[in-house]
Amino acid sequence: MNKAEPMDERDFGDDHPFRDADHLREECGVFGIHGHPDAAAITALGLHALQHRGQEAAGIVSFDGTRFHSERRLGLVGDNFSKKSVIDQLPGNTAIGHTRYSTTGETILRNVQPLFAELSVGGFAVAHNGNLTNGLTLRRQLIAEGAIYQATSDTEVILHLVARSKRNRFVDRFIETLSQVQGAYALVGMTNKKLIGARDPLGIRPLVLGRLDGCPILASETCALDIIGAKFEREVEPGEILVIEEGQIESLRPFPPRKPRPCIFEYVYFSRPDSVAGGMNVYEVRKNIGSELAMETPISADVVVPVPDSGVPAAIGFAQKSGIPYELGIIRNHYVGRTFIQPTQSVRELGVRMKHSANRAVIAGKRVVLVDDSIVRGTTSRKIVTMMREAGATEVHFRIASPPIRYPDFYGIDMPEQDKLLAARMTIEEMRTYLGVESLSFISIDGLYRALGEPGRNNAEPQYTDHYFTGDYPTPIADVVGESVKQLSLLAEAS
Repeated sequence: MNKAEPMDERDFGDDHPFRDADHLREECGVFGIHGHPDAAAITALGLHALQHRGQEAAGIVSFDGTRFHSERRLGLVGDNFSKKSVIDQLPGNTAIGHTRYSTTGETILRNVQPLFAELSVGGFAVAHNGNLTNGLTLRRQLIAEGAIYQATSDTEVILHLVARSKRNRFVDRFIETLSQVQGAYALVGMTNKKLIGARDPLGIRPLVLGRLDGCPILASETCALDIIGAKFEREVEPGEILVIEEGQIESLRPFPPRKPRPCIFEYVYFSRPDSVAGGMNVYEVRKNIGSELAMETPISADVVVPVPDSGVPAAIGFAQKSGIPYELGIIRNHYVGRTFIQPTQSVRELGVRMKHSANRAVIAGKRVVLVDDSIVRGTTSRKIVTMMREAGATEVHFRIASPPIRYPDFYGIDMPEQDKLLAARMTIEEMRTYLGVESLSFISIDGLYRALGEPGRNNAEPQYTDHYFTGDYPTPIADVVGESVKQLSLLAEAS
């Protein structure tokens, strides 16, 4: 294994300008390619397209026919994998990659994926998007039995379970491992012969299959295929395991079939707008959400303004359906990131102004409808409302393209604990007062489902994973202790 360059083992706090403390942070992105001479370079490009899914760290593992090579770095893909000298450290025609946010495990180099281990059956690298809801329980059991952990990520549980399996074939070990885990996962794994992809039985986390020059590719989203000119073939089905060897793809379905429940937030926020998920263009779905929102929550106003960038498609749909003109009333600074000088407290208090500024010519003297994808803590939303007032808005109305987020996530979304969620603590009217707006409305859960082509939510058999709005968790939450529902974390266990 090549050792990655040492980097600062730092975590970005909620007050750092690189982190938006009032927005959901995406899960992770995975990518893998088998049989291509430029495997590592293509993987880097694929991860670049998936950068929106994780901006804290990235890694690539390749295999050159004899040995595995690894480069894992903190920071952005482009900052770490754009140099030829780095790609040259990753020879081979098979590679997997990962870009991450820290949903379980802190942002330190040893947690950066793909993780790799030498097993009795050979080397195995794995990258994981999602969260194992029994990961902490399994970790405790394995440590009690003598397992030694190097990281605090739940993905390491998968390595240990594969290593301890008594099955002879690697694929059988992998299946046995997945039979023991609960929660959400989209996995890409690599041995010295195989590229492996797997998706959880409910299909909570996304995974797609494509080809480039005849070489199979696995990726979290279709946008990662587009950037390299690959052809999209199909989605990996919920509960399906794909085993790719010498260009051939074997499909295994070892688990009892279940009714799929993909994550509905992929359509609201996480997936890139140009991706296709579940056969639907994400951008069009978001416009549909805005249209439904306009029908459900009509308002008399002068201008519709998106909260950039995630509110843009829904705002377009809202404007088109309502007939209210659409304008870019908020301009986003795209260059606030890790390179920004750590601000003093007085500068930090300027808060949202480092990221957004009002377009006064559009706002002054107008009744403004702000459209955003969601409200989490509400702090940024409140600052944006103040910005609109200071720019001369006569009225400010807020329209939200998802139902109120009242429950925490356990499937790979880095979401505040329940007592930090604004909608869990306040009524809609209390939220309206807190934000300082003339009106506040959220799309209904049935309206969200209608935007996805459904007649509404089937409460008996929900079509999507939507627990953040409903509290209806689709899998057991084994790691939740007692009555308190808190976001899972391995950090407390590791400290």
